[in-house]
Amino acid sequence: MQVDNLSWFPGHMTKTRRMIAAELGNVDAVCEIVDARIPLSSRNPEIDALTAGKPRLVVLNRVDQADPEATKRWAAWFRGQGCDVLEADAKNGAGVKQFAPAVRTLLREKIAAYEAKGQVGRVLRVMVLGIPNVGKSTFINKVSGRKTAKAEDRPGVTRSKQWVPVDKTLELLDTPGILWPKFEDASVGMRLAFTGAIRDEVVDIEELAMRLMDYLGRYYPEALSARYRIAAEPGEDGWALVEKAGRKRGFLIAGGEVDTERMSRILLDEFRGGKLGRFTLETPPEEEKGAGPEL
Repeated sequence: MQVDNLSWFPGHMTKTRRMIAAELGNVDAVCEIVDARIPLSSRNPEIDALTAGKPRLVVLNRVDQADPEATKRWAAWFRGQGCDVLEADAKNGAGVKQFAPAVRTLLREKIAAYEAKGQVGRVLRVMVLGIPNVGKSTFINKVSGRKTAKAEDRPGVTRSKQWVPVDKTLELLDTPGILWPKFEDASVGMRLAFTGAIRDEVVDIEELAMRLMDYLGRYYPEALSARYRIAAEPGEDGWALVEKAGRKRGFLIAGGEVDTERMSRILLDEFRGGKLGRFTLETPPEEEKGAGPEL
């Protein structure tokens, strides 16, 4: 599955890139939403260049599905890159109440400068960025207490910019999710596909599930034992584990063969829904393992 060479960079993403550049002068800071399970793979590498010079708050979203110890290391790594960090889970609202205070801490010098000019209570404007399906719209809805940003669990829903008020002195600019034209590393594409940031329609579901099962069998066999009641034997590949799990679930078709497509979809749905456990699929760049185990 060549997830590194997919032709899935639609025209609206080029339009989004231009809109970000045009609106940057109208905001005080940039908030970047990333998936805590794949913090590096879920970052658009172009964002650094596009938003250079703006104070940055990184929101590690879906921390409830990520390895807590790994999340701590990632938070430290982002701070080392000069970003402020907020850990959150937009779906259940964890961490969202800390967002407005975090923005004001990030912009404390600018706020002081405004107040020195007599502009007390001036509205702060923050651009919110993130690739498709990292929970950006859900996060904005929780922070604002409104359902103004369209949120669905599929990539590419937000298609136009919209200003969302949080309180009298804070507004957010919601932007469409922006991916990038080509993956330099095929493993990045694989991780994005695991989490649903790339539409399932453009990938081979069974191969994707096989790769995920192979990863889980090598690094988190206890998760497979707990969820599917199967044991990952030494040297057993992901395809064999998909078949084993499907047979255990009773997903059989004519001739007693396993319905591997059905099992593959179940595996991906349960992984994305957090039913298999809490996993972080990559480590900060300076750590020994680099960007994570080979996929």
